[in-house]
Amino acid sequence: MIESSTPPLADLDGYRNVTDLLVARAAAAPDHVAFEVKGADARGPWRPITTREFLTQVRALAKGFIAQGVRAGDPIAIMAPTRYEWAVADLASWFAGAVVVPIYETSSPSQVNAIVADAGVRLAIGGTTEHAVLLRAALTQTGRNTLGAWTMDAAASGTLSDLVARGVDVADDELEARRTSASQDDPATIVYTSGTTGEPKGVVLTHRNFLGQVLNIAAAYREIVNEQGNTVIFLPLAHVLARGLQLICLASGMRIAHLSDPSTVVATLDTLRPTFLVVVPRVLQKIQAAAADKAAEKKLSAVWAKARSTAVSWGHRAERIDAGRRVPKDLGLSLRHRFFDALFYRRLRTVMGGRVGYILSGGAALDAELSLFFRGIGVPVIEGYGLTETTAPLTGNLPGRIASGSVGSPLPGLTVRISDDGEVLANGIGVFGGYRNPAHDEGAFVDGFFRTGDLGRLDDQGRLFLEGRLKDVIVTSNGKTVVPTRWESAVEADPLVSHAVMVGEGKPYLSALLVLDPEQTVAWAASEGVSIPPIAEADLRAVTDPTLRARLQHAVDAANALVARSEQVRRFSVVFADLDDRALVTPTMKLKRSVVLDRAALTVEDLYL
Repeated sequence: MIESSTPPLADLDGYRNVTDLLVARAAAAPDHVAFEVKGADARGPWRPITTREFLTQVRALAKGFIAQGVRAGDPIAIMAPTRYEWAVADLASWFAGAVVVPIYETSSPSQVNAIVADAGVRLAIGGTTEHAVLLRAALTQTGRNTLGAWTMDAAASGTLSDLVARGVDVADDELEARRTSASQDDPATIVYTSGTTGEPKGVVLTHRNFLGQVLNIAAAYREIVNEQGNTVIFLPLAHVLARGLQLICLASGMRIAHLSDPSTVVATLDTLRPTFLVVVPRVLQKIQAAAADKAAEKKLSAVWAKARSTAVSWGHRAERIDAGRRVPKDLGLSLRHRFFDALFYRRLRTVMGGRVGYILSGGAALDAELSLFFRGIGVPVIEGYGLTETTAPLTGNLPGRIASGSVGSPLPGLTVRISDDGEVLANGIGVFGGYRNPAHDEGAFVDGFFRTGDLGRLDDQGRLFLEGRLKDVIVTSNGKTVVPTRWESAVEADPLVSHAVMVGEGKPYLSALLVLDPEQTVAWAASEGVSIPPIAEADLRAVTDPTLRARLQHAVDAANALVARSEQVRRFSVVFADLDDRALVTPTMKLKRSVVLDRAALTVEDLYL
């Protein structure tokens, strides 16, 4: 076995639980702006909220929970889009001594019912009246003595304001006793995994898990996360990464704005001008693709191609300098970079608000060339890796030590081990102790290390390189074992491809399904004069337009050139899918392979006729 560890940078002894992060920050900088919030008028200005104001609102709602009958250790469910009230409800639940159960706002009624029942939820909060109705029905089905479903919607009845009004008689001493009732080793939240390969499992994360990650990551990324910075959170707050980021920013004084609709992010960046963003790789692909499309409109495609290659070369050069290698001067590259910076790169930075110093990419594999491109235009991308079971990040690149293609070294207080089978194993401050259902723990740990289910390797500097999912490995009929991730990631770099799924288990050769990105494909078809079937009528059935297939053949050929002959895809089908279907796609937009292959069985069968 090979192992890499990073010693902790933070001491947790001065903290009882997560609420101490907010209390300490409010004592140190009560008047510092912690959040920027949109008012009822979406066209109005963003309103600053200080740490003191936020703490006051959190305490008031926590008193409301207590008055309503919430006891220490009771689970409170939150189902809402990403918004400021989510943050208030999250911290208020902890102040009341409760355990938070996040539910994705896109979850189906059956998923809501299952989570509410399994977690033993007593009180629920919905972002809208519709969410509250779903939660209320789920609470009723449990047959337990529950405390109702409330809503963040100010125009409805049974609102958070009503809860606040109920709590006015709760004494400060009672609230403080409840706030400090949980210890570091008590549960802070139960997060249900999105279940790409099986049934969702309730991951129990403790206050120690959160404190360890928040304090250590803040210490490691002090250059990025500090009082001078600000960020926009548009990832779902039901995801542990977004909640962890929120706590890190809150504890470090980094200003936060929330956006519930990711499609509005680009239009908002010019106003909020963030210094740091957390995105999934698809966002970066779309930014790059939009730039290419604009260049094409102006008949500058050839110039853009040179600008893109220059940015990648500049990114390579910057990483070599970071690594302490001798880099000879290249006057030609410097002049090209200066020219393209004036022509393209500066405009791209302006699109992102003009102040973004770093971008964190997670949730899926990031193409190394895409990372180098953004480094080359002056916006370094820090790729990280983690799971719900590791309280978000397990590894990460650090400023000045970015290696594209790697997800970085273990973060402080964490250890990564590679098993003899190549599986990534995790141990340390952020790693959970087990699932809510002990039956799910079977096979989840080995020698005290959590089995991530991911394949990877460590280089001689302790950096992790991911190589796919253990369960996604394909064994062909001739006995060849293939890890599809590298090929799939290469094809997914094409803006028209939302997901690539390699198939071939027990077959004589490899094939693939290319799931189209609806928005990009419709735009491409319009520009090319191509007629494509309505998306709603083409769910995982082959789209046979020859121009589209020829366009995507280039992406397949490029991906095949990256892998061994035995790992190359011989045939492929192009399909549309409903990417809003939560039976097909997880809330974090990961494709459920087993569901895809089941629904597309006839399409896959045709690939072997």
